[in-house]
Amino acid sequence: MSKQTILGRVTQLAKANINALLDQAEDPQKMLDQLIRDYTNNISEAEQAVATTIGNLRMLEADHKEDVEAASEWGGKALAASRKADELRAAGSAQDADRFDNLAKVALGRQLQSEREAKTAEPTIAAQTEVVGKLKSGLDSMRNKLTELTSKRDELVARAKTAQAQNTMMDAVKNIDVMDPTSDLNRFEDKVRREEAMALGKQELAASSLDAQFESLDDLGKTSEIEARLAALKTGGGGRAA
Repeated sequence: MSKQTILGRVTQLAKANINALLDQAEDPQKMLDQLIRDYTNNISEAEQAVATTIGNLRMLEADHKEDVEAASEWGGKALAASRKADELRAAGSAQDADRFDNLAKVALGRQLQSEREAKTAEPTIAAQTEVVGKLKSGLDSMRNKLTELTSKRDELVARAKTAQAQNTMMDAVKNIDVMDPTSDLNRFEDKVRREEAMALGKQELAASSLDAQFESLDDLGKTSEIEARLAALKTGGGGRAA
């Protein structure tokens, strides 16, 4: 995967408009779950690619550092060889002096080569550093988006559960309104009252029957007295019976 491909993919995902995606979704919760899975996988892939890019940058930086250090080292060697040549020439050893001057030239050639290599690598290192910075920023944005997605998913699930509970409650209330249990209670109360009235009626009827029996006894007593008085009249006693 090239750096441009990685950068473009990370940037596109980081700029994704979650709310617009949800507006177009038939089932927002399922879409959020899928987005979370996709984002998680993409972040994992991007992290590996960015890590590789950073690793390559660090290798370039290490090589550049070696070239810079090598240029400095060869420069030091060239200076030392040149001074040694000057000392030998001053001492009359021209042949040895020329040999050290040649060593100085070789060292200077190595120095120039190291400097060219270091200079050539600097634009690449600068570009890679910029790309790595953008990739890191994009990854941070993707992680923030993942947090946002997870939060929205949790919020949506909670709202769905609340709405479901409210609908269940409203359905229960509707059923209560349609099948009012108080009507059954009223019917039962009417039945109890009828049974209570029947019991009172039976009690009253029983009491009436008992009163009639006692009244019959009173009538029987009156008849006995009349018969007694009639017998007394017949015997000539007159008036009330003794």
